[in-house]
Amino acid sequence: MKLMNNKLLAQMRAATRNLINKPQIDTNKVIQDALKNASAMSQAAHSQMSGLSKANGMANLRSVSDVPDMLAELSRKFGHGGAAANEAAALLPGTFSDASFSNGAGTRGYKLYVPSSYQGKAGDLAALVVMLHGCTQDPDDFATGTQMNALAEETGCLVVYPAQSRQANSSRCWNWFNDVDQQRDRGEPSIIAGITREVMGKHHIDPAQVYVAGLSAGGAMATIMGTLYPDLYAAVGVHSGLPYASAHDLPSALAAMQGQLQRQSKPGKAIPIIVFHGDADHTVHPTNGDELMVHARDSAHGMAVEPGRVPNGHAFTRTLHKRADGTVHGEHWLIHGAGHAWSGGSARGSYTDGKGPDASREMLRFFSTHR
Repeated sequence: MKLMNNKLLAQMRAATRNLINKPQIDTNKVIQDALKNASAMSQAAHSQMSGLSKANGMANLRSVSDVPDMLAELSRKFGHGGAAANEAAALLPGTFSDASFSNGAGTRGYKLYVPSSYQGKAGDLAALVVMLHGCTQDPDDFATGTQMNALAEETGCLVVYPAQSRQANSSRCWNWFNDVDQQRDRGEPSIIAGITREVMGKHHIDPAQVYVAGLSAGGAMATIMGTLYPDLYAAVGVHSGLPYASAHDLPSALAAMQGQLQRQSKPGKAIPIIVFHGDADHTVHPTNGDELMVHARDSAHGMAVEPGRVPNGHAFTRTLHKRADGTVHGEHWLIHGAGHAWSGGSARGSYTDGKGPDASREMLRFFSTHR
């Protein structure tokens, strides 16, 4: 395993400090400069470790896997090198509170946003959206980047953000590629379903308006949740994610992310789904977005293709799969020139691309048509 010493980490921290008073600086260049000597430092670390006892060596060395977390922190603070990332986030009038849920599979924290319009009356039921973050992210970062809480104020829905723990995955990825985490009422699906039901039990939620969405690993887990719990979730939103059971271990997960998918029979019915994927995504191959639409495409009565472009932003192709009655059962947004980032998101959050169509708003629009 590659290791790096504290000198590289110090360079990364110095880069962060240098950015604080220079909001217009090219963040990517600073990060690249800080990482230029990573390979050499890793080799030096290996040499250093061979001459030290395990206890002393490990005390002075850090894993290269720490780098993504530091990059995500830089991205959260400074976005894509522009001033927008340093602008203060608008204060929202609702409440954003912490809680946790435990069952036999483990414990996970979560954050819940309740909009100011929510009155908590039995006859006034609200929708609930479950948002699953990507690797290295957390609920606060994901909420900031997707701006879903601001949309909750507009629409009146509640939004819950389950949080992956470092104990379950060192990079805070949802373990979508583990067999136990692809089964109903087992592993992480049981925890996420438990969080969903807990929020429903404590608030006046319309059981016909419960939805799940996610980014990357969170998108893959959202697919799993929609597949395993069609009785709980009315529709699914997947951004830069992967199909259900597209991997069974880490090697097959890496292959699936490169577009080499294992084909398995998919249980259950075709659940309504909206998918966003950039055609320049080099982290999760766009083939995954196509594969996610197979169920919707196979059960469709008709299809419509609508090209478009965001003003001063990305072009996109939106494909609609319609039922015999004209209702749209599946939407696939292929964003041209976009990478592995939440489309239309805020630069204050990590892994966002403000030049794309507003994925958060479009997901809520799609969800509102399925109950």
